[in-house]
Formats: sequence, structure tokens, C-alpha cells
Amino acid sequence: MRYDAGEVITAMVTPFNKNRDVDYEKVESLAFQLANTGSDAILVTGTTGEAPTLSFDEEIEILCSVKRAVNQHAKVIMGTGSNSTETAIKTAKFAEKNNADAILSVVPYYNKPSQAGMIEHFSAIAEAVNLPIILYNIPSRTGVNMSVETVKTLAKKYENIIGIKQSYGDMDAITELKSSCPSDFVIYSGDDSLTLPMLSLGAHGVISVASHLFGIEIKSMIRNFKTGDVMTAKNMHLKLYPIFKKLFMAPNPVPVKAALAYKDLIEDYVRRPLVELTKAEKADLIFTLDSI
Repeated sequence: MRYDAGEVITAMVTPFNKNRDVDYEKVESLAFQLANTGSDAILVTGTTGEAPTLSFDEEIEILCSVKRAVNQHAKVIMGTGSNSTETAIKTAKFAEKNNADAILSVVPYYNKPSQAGMIEHFSAIAEAVNLPIILYNIPSRTGVNMSVETVKTLAKKYENIIGIKQSYGDMDAITELKSSCPSDFVIYSGDDSLTLPMLSLGAHGVISVASHLFGIEIKSMIRNFKTGDVMTAKNMHLKLYPIFKKLFMAPNPVPVKAALAYKDLIEDYVRRPLVELTKAEKADLIFTLDSI
């Protein structure tokens, strides 16, 4: 394997205080908690971390805070994607300078590049840094799908493009990625509810939201599947499925922040344009959470 970031990567929220400033004390305490409850790696400044609302200085400080907190007990991956190639390169270089273990780089959003444009974008990033790079394909947010052929081209050309987070429920694409990309290129499910189906087609693990709350259980599901105890893995999937879905009852990360606040791990604040759950929505979420 080119690089193993682990099987359970938590896409970590960014805790805010009541003024909606980054609460770095909570950043560190949450990262420490995740590193000790099933997370092999922690992804900071991704969509779940509300990266679109963070300043560049905040992003770097979050990375450094999490690195201190986990103290090599988990890898730390930084979301460095942008719809500007030059900005994506700049952020990737800062991630490398500040000792990130790897980066996650999303398909450029809003400007909807062609497949040729995606190849140029990710090639420029791969040539600018030596860090392991996980591609991130999420058509529902970017407006365009990265084709299997594009992923294959990049994976074969660049050793540091080591995998993909696939947030797209196309199982044929997973099959095609496994059959056409190098054998050491890893696939991560980008949706908790698709982890088990993708594992059955050769995915390595998940970049998860639910692992904030059920990291040990998700880790056991993956381990059981890979060691041949498929029935136990299936039963865990069925047990967790309601919360997998409920954590996306509103735009991510609004529900998971409410759940973490209920567990007294962070305060329940998001940055605009996101808004917190209503009282009725929170009650619905908590009922599901307590039912697991």
C-alpha cells in the first residue's frame, strides 16, 4: 500500500464558542477523544469542519492544535481543497510545512471543470507537494462528477495520489475503480451508510461523521467484515443505520454538532449561513441517538 491513513477517519467538526470563534480548547479535547475511540486518523478543515467559513489562519491553528492533542496516536489529515488551483497548492504547501500527515483535496466546486481540467488541477497539486493526497469526489456539492478514467489517470501517474473519498452512491464506479486503478490505491466511503456496501467491493474504510459518536462500533464493523464475520458486521450496520441517516437530517455538520453538544463534548454553535437545529429537530435526533 502506498500509504495507509487507517480504516476509520473522522471528518472532525470545528467547535465554536457562543461568539462563534474557534474554541481551540474544545478542538484539542475532541481530537484527543476521537484518537482514543476508534479513529485511526482525523480530518480537519473539511466540509464537516465548516472550512468555507474558516480563515486561513484558523485552519492552520486547528491543524496544529489537533496535531498537539493526538500526539501521534492518530494521523492528522488536512482538507486543502479549493476551486482555485493556486489556492489549493498554497494550502497544501502550508499543510506540508505544518506537518500534516496527508491532505484531502476536493474536486473544484462551482466552476465545474472538465475531466481534463481536473487532471490539470490535481496534477499541479501532486507535483507541488510530497504529502499523500486523497482525492475527494462529491458531485452533490461540486456540481460535477470525477470519472473513473480521470481517477485512474491520476492514480497511475502520481505515487502520492494514494486514494479517493467517494461520496457518491454509484457502486459500479467502486467496482471500476478497484479493477482499473493500481492495487495499492485505496477507496474510502464518504457516507457512513455506504461503508459496508463499499467494503464488499473492496473499499478500505470510511471518512466518517458518525465516528464522532460511534467510532469504536464503526471500527469493529470494518474489522469484522474484513476478518470474515460478515453477519456481525451487517448487524452493526443495521444497528447504526438510523443514526447514519439522522446525522444528515439537516446540512452537515449541524446535526452532529447538536449530538456532540448533547454529549457535553462541544457547544452547539455553527457559523452562518448554517443554523442550529430547532427544538423539535433536536428532540428527534436525541431520541434516535438514545435508541442506539
